[in-house]
Amino acid sequence: MLVKKEGKLLDDVRRIMRLKHYSIHTERVYCDWIKQFIKFHQMTDRQSLLIDPEVKVENFLSYLAVHKKVAVSTQNQAMNALVYLFKHILNQPLEKTVDAVRSTKNRRIPVVLTQPEVKEIITLMTGVPQLVVKIIYGSGLRITEAVRLRVQDIDFDYKQVTVRSGKGNKDRVTPFSNRLMPEVTTHLQRVKLIHEKDLLAGHGAVYLPFALNKKYPNAETEWGWQYIFPARGITLDPRSDVVRRHHVDQSSINKAIKVAVKSLGINKRVSAHTFRHSFATHLLQRGTDIRTIQSLLGHNDLETTMIYTHVLNLGGQGVTSPLDDL
Repeated sequence: MLVKKEGKLLDDVRRIMRLKHYSIHTERVYCDWIKQFIKFHQMTDRQSLLIDPEVKVENFLSYLAVHKKVAVSTQNQAMNALVYLFKHILNQPLEKTVDAVRSTKNRRIPVVLTQPEVKEIITLMTGVPQLVVKIIYGSGLRITEAVRLRVQDIDFDYKQVTVRSGKGNKDRVTPFSNRLMPEVTTHLQRVKLIHEKDLLAGHGAVYLPFALNKKYPNAETEWGWQYIFPARGITLDPRSDVVRRHHVDQSSINKAIKVAVKSLGINKRVSAHTFRHSFATHLLQRGTDIRTIQSLLGHNDLETTMIYTHVLNLGGQGVTSPLDDL
């Protein structure tokens, strides 16, 4: 009974989130938190959710902090999912203060690669993963932003990349490396051939956000809207049940990075996001203004960007070891 009722609730969550144009990633994350919340309280119907909702949310969030020891951002994500559930699905917004035990895990300083390390890793990589990493490092993108890039998002004349609907559903502009122009041009020639074959096979329509396919009926097959990094095969879109070619899976990029890092014997925990951290840090070392870096990264809060200033303090807190004086 619990599984059946839970399924109906989650179906409502998915339906409403799609009407509001949330990304499929956010949809999956919110549904997962709601499912965990229901199982934690062992609730069997919607009416149970509406009894002392603030207390239920408070107990669940405290459990995540005390027993699961989740990070602050993870607890906040769970809170956002539950606020959305009560406000938009159950139509009963949380009115009382949720005074849960807050996560206190310290924010870690990001792992940053030196420029020689970046060069070594990229040199050892090949194909699409290598090109994706070059764009991530060259433009400071998140991996999700990189794999979702469309052909029209790169402006070769102005040497810039437009990131559309990034984190917080905001657009921003970042630099595009001049050195990448020939490589990306050649890559796009190959991608265009794939697109033309898809069209001949009766496919070639790409996913468009915000129901743009209704506003612009032919846009989904136009070259400018196609993904720069398309997937190898055509698959069924879980939202629309349309067979189409999606973008490359970001997990394949991280796997290629791990193989290269392991081969080089670099003792750092490196992922695609490390290259975004390195982009920001290396710009800071070159003297780029911190607020400019904030804008390029798409950070809401300057404090988030300030974490990269740690690299300017060579040694611990900028202090030279006394051993160096001997």
